[in-house]
Amino acid sequence: MRIAALYDIHGNLPALEAVLAEVELLDVDAIVVGGDVAPGAMTPGTIARLRELGDRARFVMGNGDREVVEAFDADPPPNPAADDPLTRLLAAEVARLDHADRDFLAAFEPVVHLEADDVGPTLFCHGSPRSDTEIITQITAPERLGPMLAGVDEPTVVIGHTHHQFVLEHGGRRVVNAGAVGMPYQGAAAAFWLLLGPEIDLRRTDYDVEGAIATMRAAGPPDIDEAMLAGSLVSPTDADTVARIFEDRATGA
Repeated sequence: MRIAALYDIHGNLPALEAVLAEVELLDVDAIVVGGDVAPGAMTPGTIARLRELGDRARFVMGNGDREVVEAFDADPPPNPAADDPLTRLLAAEVARLDHADRDFLAAFEPVVHLEADDVGPTLFCHGSPRSDTEIITQITAPERLGPMLAGVDEPTVVIGHTHHQFVLEHGGRRVVNAGAVGMPYQGAAAAFWLLLGPEIDLRRTDYDVEGAIATMRAAGPPDIDEAMLAGSLVSPTDADTVARIFEDRATGA
């Protein structure tokens, strides 16, 4: 089985469309969407496009998806005038999504198990196998990584959440970050994803980023730049910098 792993789309429909066009040319058997379809600028359209993938797609719950569902269910809903840009973004999501969109996100799985050609049994999760918010970066130390992998049988674990591609080896197991389709921290404005089988192929898809930014600014909430676009597509943050930021956050440094 050849598997395309698409993580951290964050409502960037133009990036998703570009990646799916490439996936269609690669004889892929399955698509795993690894969490954080939402929140973002074009979430309703992104959900509609993902529904079209049918039975060959599996969906992992990301912390963003979970938080959007929780915001949708909250009484009272998030305050659109809150000081926190994330709260304002969640309020905008709730206002644009319908119950079918909410139910689609709520049905995502905590983890997905599949087997890729020559790669073998693979576990797909969002943050780590035990939490959708746990942080793994390209510089995560073995003593911090080891407990996150305890009890995992698969030799390959695919993650996202920290939006930069890497492969870590630990105890005979590979941890692969698929990168981010819609909100990458790679030092480049493009869509990043993973193809498994027969190799581990970290991929980049270029697309019309300037056009996508203009479209997302028109479609998204007023502060979409601050919330999502500035550090990923407008002035891309490089992987080394974001790894250090996330690692400091995880360790309390």
